[in-house]
Amino acid sequence: MEEMIKISNLTKRYGTLNAIDNINLTLERGKIIGILGPNGSGKTTLIKIITGLIKTYEGEVLVDGKNISNESKASVAYLPDQLYFDSWMRIKDLKKYFKDMFEDFDENKFEELTRKFKIEDRHLIKKLSKGNQEKLQLALVLSRNAKIYIFDEPIGGVDPALREIILETIMSYRNQDATVLLSTHQIYDVESLFDEVVFLKSGQVLLHRNTDELVSEAGKSLLEVFKEAFKYVV
Repeated sequence: MEEMIKISNLTKRYGTLNAIDNINLTLERGKIIGILGPNGSGKTTLIKIITGLIKTYEGEVLVDGKNISNESKASVAYLPDQLYFDSWMRIKDLKKYFKDMFEDFDENKFEELTRKFKIEDRHLIKKLSKGNQEKLQLALVLSRNAKIYIFDEPIGGVDPALREIILETIMSYRNQDATVLLSTHQIYDVESLFDEVVFLKSGQVLLHRNTDELVSEAGKSLLEVFKEAFKYVV
């Protein structure tokens, strides 16, 4: 399989703390990969380095064979764990912004998703419910035909019905050839989606395995494997 993300000897320090501690990791095209670990394990720091939001670190990160740059960032569609729009904006403002910023933005797909989510383009974004704001943000990200999609806690703090909608939409509307990284604490809801999982602990890779092989060898669910691996820290 073709490499999509290659990380070599990656370290990120905050003072005396190694948030990422000499990570080596290769992630392939077309895989759905769970980035899993307890709070403080380095998941969000790793994601922000791959997306280019964190620019200073030691080691090398290649995205589609390129060092982190504007060119590599154009290949990555990122859904952060917090809403990021300005409250004064309307949906049409966001659509124009994404269309101007990203060559791979598919306006027709965006219109299809907003219809699916029943989000009407007639209110300020701040007037939308929190659930509709989250669905709108998801629609924007999935309307890009990106090579890599990164979702940081996409189902954290949402009700079970919305959780199901979000996961179904990610699986249905992503570029099917893309690599998907999904960081979450809600392992029970997503373990059947993952081709591979990466367990992070204290900024280091505890394991990187094919999910089916891992659970078959353990004779346990992924959630049970996770709890056992992190029994001293969860």
